[in-house]
Amino acid sequence: NSSESHNCAKSILTSDRLQIVVTLSEFFNETWEAANCANCLKNSSEGLSNSTVEFLDLFNKSLTCFEHNLQGQTIYLSPNNYTEVCKNCNETYKMLNDLYNNLQRMNGQGGESEHSAHLCIDVEDAMNITRKLWSRTFNCSVPCSDTVPVIAVSSFILFLPIVFYLSSFLHSKQKKRILILPKRIQSNASLVNIQEKYS
Repeated sequence: NSSESHNCAKSILTSDRLQIVVTLSEFFNETWEAANCANCLKNSSEGLSNSTVEFLDLFNKSLTCFEHNLQGQTIYLSPNNYTEVCKNCNETYKMLNDLYNNLQRMNGQGGESEHSAHLCIDVEDAMNITRKLWSRTFNCSVPCSDTVPVIAVSSFILFLPIVFYLSSFLHSKQKKRILILPKRIQSNASLVNIQEKYS
């Protein structure tokens, strides 16, 4: 009976003490939502979105490049000498990083998927793995190009108080104290004579 189907399903799902079917269903739904899995799919959930396929393709190319440049050299390389990897895989890594940044920007504006919170966990984990390999394992981080101007401006700002106090010391006229000596008070006898003259 269609009117009783809901109650029938409810009684079957909650028939055991642990309600294992309901618990598993809630767990998988919460995991799906927390991992933003829908953001890797097209709106109709027919398959992976074009941007996700493009990203995963570049991710695989990056890992292949890392492996190719390490083959036969790992025995001879010191832990901090991965210049071949940094040089040969720089372009692939830069393309992957730029694509990831664009996907983040698009996702914030509502991209291919109807959900717009974060990128799906597969894309985020793949980028985290690549960045960790690039910066920590291979030590390929590119030095910041703004370092010299920042140091120059910081030095100038720190030097300003010294210039200010030095110039104020040099250009200020130090006034010498002129002592005004009081006239000595005349004796009482002369004061009496003066008063007598005027009286």
